[in-house]
Amino acid sequence: MARVTERIALALVVAWLSGSALAGPEGAQQAPSPALLATLARAMASPDAAGDTFDGQVWLLDMQSRLARRSPQAFPSRESRLTLLERIHAEAQRAGLPAELVLALIDVESRFRPDAISSAGARGLMQVMPFWKAEIGRPQDDLYDTVTNLRYGCTILAHYLTRENGDWTRALARYNGSLGATSYPERVMAAWSGRWWVRH
Repeated sequence: MARVTERIALALVVAWLSGSALAGPEGAQQAPSPALLATLARAMASPDAAGDTFDGQVWLLDMQSRLARRSPQAFPSRESRLTLLERIHAEAQRAGLPAELVLALIDVESRFRPDAISSAGARGLMQVMPFWKAEIGRPQDDLYDTVTNLRYGCTILAHYLTRENGDWTRALARYNGSLGATSYPERVMAAWSGRWWVRH
């Protein structure tokens, strides 16, 4: 009886550990890699990003009206939309990601609601799971803060893209915690091509 109880207890511990070591902001598959944690810690400790002014202004003019149609409640004023877009552009550029892809991911994850929270507990625009803060020793970080949320989300996604050798489907699935499935990546890619695509 004691051995059966030990086995049950061990199984519960293993199940708890695998469930609490989420692979990305939404899902559960494996513990975060030390390389990702180091990259995330560095990104969160570095100063705010500064983007290319000319490219950023051209991009802002193009995206502002799209965001107005997509999220009139969350960002009702032109000024609030421009501020958000500036931050998205800067954080995407810092992470080496297409800013339009980040917009598509936010569109799918939170519909541009900075206060969004999922049933799994993911928070903010890019639906970042709170466990990341503990993993890198920054419990004070506010995942509802736009810049903080974008920094976490863009850094995590960029790491997964590198890990998957530029394969967007696998990187997005890792971000969502659904590696092996394609429905989430397909939704993000459809939003990217259908609503946020920019010809470069």
